[in-house]
Formats: sequence, structure tokens, C-alpha cells
Amino acid sequence: MAGSIKDRVAIVGMGCTKYGERWDASANDLIVEAAYEAFEDAGIEPQDIQAAWVGTTSSGATGMTLSEPLRLQYIPITRVENACATASDAFRNGCYAVAAGIYDMVLTLGVDKLKDTGLSGLGGAQPNPSHVLSPESTAPGNFALLATTYFSRYGLSFEDGKHMIGRVSWKSHRNGALNRNAHFQREVSMETILNAPVIAWPLGLFDCCGVSDGSSAAIITTPEIAKSMRKDPIYVKALQIAMSPRDGRYSSKYDYAHVETTVRAAQAAYQEAGIANPREEISMAEVHDCFSITEAVTMEDLEFSPRGKVRDDIESGFFDLDGKLPVQPDGGLKCFGHPIGASGIRMLYEMYKQLQGKADDLLNAGMPSRQIKEPKLGLTHNLGGAPDGCAIFVGILGLPGA
Repeated sequence: MAGSIKDRVAIVGMGCTKYGERWDASANDLIVEAAYEAFEDAGIEPQDIQAAWVGTTSSGATGMTLSEPLRLQYIPITRVENACATASDAFRNGCYAVAAGIYDMVLTLGVDKLKDTGLSGLGGAQPNPSHVLSPESTAPGNFALLATTYFSRYGLSFEDGKHMIGRVSWKSHRNGALNRNAHFQREVSMETILNAPVIAWPLGLFDCCGVSDGSSAAIITTPEIAKSMRKDPIYVKALQIAMSPRDGRYSSKYDYAHVETTVRAAQAAYQEAGIANPREEISMAEVHDCFSITEAVTMEDLEFSPRGKVRDDIESGFFDLDGKLPVQPDGGLKCFGHPIGASGIRMLYEMYKQLQGKADDLLNAGMPSRQIKEPKLGLTHNLGGAPDGCAIFVGILGLPGA
């Protein structure tokens, strides 16, 4: 590998709004809410920011999306878009700028306000390039192909496969019920999940994440400055993005039982972070659970579960909050919903809080602790697009020395 980001930058402040149907707030309001939590967390003022990156898919154009509500005039600000990896890519760009020695203190922020559009889904996208074959499809339909192929490949009956992905959603709702920033804060029974209306067979209503409004922010600096600012900065260990070749659009032989682009990005991230056994070394993860089957397949693509064996880990509670490798400790996209341009930094925010031992800052009153015991490394993952044509991000944060 030509170079590595490992331990070359640190996070000194983060902020995250409540996600949900935020009729009470504009996109600008959400930006201010997330940014000022990050400023306060870092102990800095807006004028300390030397450059910024803002990720959004539909809530603004150009860097003025960020400069106007935060009054960050006359500094370089770049607007980033990379599908569901948008916020993570904004974060990645900010990290590289600090690692390169160009800036000492930068802000990265993701935001999208989708509910005001009145759309029930993610809405329309720009036309595909002229070389792309794009049959009529929907997001649930695209990801349902993962489920039907996976069930067939590994000999799962409909009942066993449906229970497997249903338990993914059950676990996420259980975690989301603890988190005051989540859109959906109720546990949902397995009976309700399994008997919900079908959206795209075999995916039911509770196998699908919702659409939300929200914003999240991160302040990045050098390790040296970070140590002088606070006793618990969190360090970046790996940042990898990979693009798929859309081969599923051209070949009937495309393997819908895994996402190769996730495999490649994860392998690069593990190499960058010096991780040999992710199942044992990664403490926790936030992954792209746009649909329950996506999370299940991603567990294998990230090498958390052996190929074809994720059902055993899901059903045994391996990925539960009190399991060996908690996944979606904040409830994931399933409970936060998916404001596309913000979700990536929201995932990083959860890793940051857990690594600092401050996850219970977000605990709903009267609920049991959501703090994971002594985590050292946290992984985040985004999948933007469809299984056969997507932008993938895999990032790893951790404690010093991890």
C-alpha cells in the first residue's frame, strides 16, 4: 500500500442531531445543531475552522450549503456527493487534508432533509450514464435479490431465512429503543416483524429502513493538537472507498449472495489498519442496513462471519449489544432512518461515543446502559446504490495503540 492514514489524524469533536421527521427544523437548522454540538465538544469556536467539507445529496449545492448557516465566509468549503457514502467521503476528504499538512483544524458535516419533499422513498436520481443498462427496478427489489439468492445458495428454507433477517431487525429496534437521537425508539416483536406486509418478497415492512431528516458533524485535527485539546481524542485507523463495475447489469452470472465491492474495500481497510482477524479484533460496527438482508450479507463480506454461516451468528446473538461483536449499537439505519448525505458521519459519531465510554450520554431515561465494554476499534460501512452497482466505504476508528 502506497500510504496509510492510520493514526495520522484524530477526531476532537462530534455532533449529531436527533434523526426523524424534523418538521420543526430546516436543513440550515440541522446544520447549526450538529456543528455547534461538535464545536462545544471540541472546545473551539467556528472561527477556528480553516476548511470544511459538507456532504449532501439533495439539501444544497456548493460549499455555501455550509458557509451560510455557519457564517464560515471566505474559507475553502467543498460540497461532496457519493450516494450513501456521501458523509463518509466528506469525512475522508477532511482527514486527508489534515494528514497532508495543509490544514490543522477542519470541519466535516453531512446533512439531508428529505421528509419535506413528501416522497415516501428516496426519490429520483440523475439518469445513468449512456453505457449503463438500467432495467426498471426499485431499491427493495434490488436488495430482495440478495435474500432470494442467499437463501438458495446456502439451503435456507423461506422460514429459516425470514427468521434470520427478521432477527436482524429485531436486534436493531432493541438497540434503537435505548437511543434518544433515533427516529424509531420502540422495540418490535419478532411476531410483528415476521407477519408484516411484504414489500419485495421476501422483504417485509420491518426489513426496510425508513427515510429521515438529520445532520452529523466531525472536527478533525492532527494527533499532536488533539492531545493538547482533550484527554480522549479518537484516532482514524483506515479510510477506504471502492466503486463497483456494475457487472450485475451486464451478466446473468453475477453473484447476488455477496457484494464484492464491500469485500475489496474491507480488505484494503484491514491492511491499512493492520488488522489480521477482523472477527476477533474489531470491537463493534455500524454497517449499511438499508435492508435487513444487506446487514446479514455484509457480516460475511466484512469477514465477521464465515461465508454461508451468518445465520448461526445472528441467531446466537453474536451481533447483539451484549454479544461478542455488537453491530448497530445505536439502532442503525433501521432506527435512525437514512438521510442519505448524513448517515456516514452518524455512524462515526456512534463509534466515537462508544470508544470514549460516553455512549450513555444518549441513553433514554430509565433504560439499561448501551455502553459497550472496553471497545478498542470500531468499523463503519456504507453501501450507496444497488448490490451490483455501488459506492462502498469502510472506515475504522480506534483508541491510541489499537
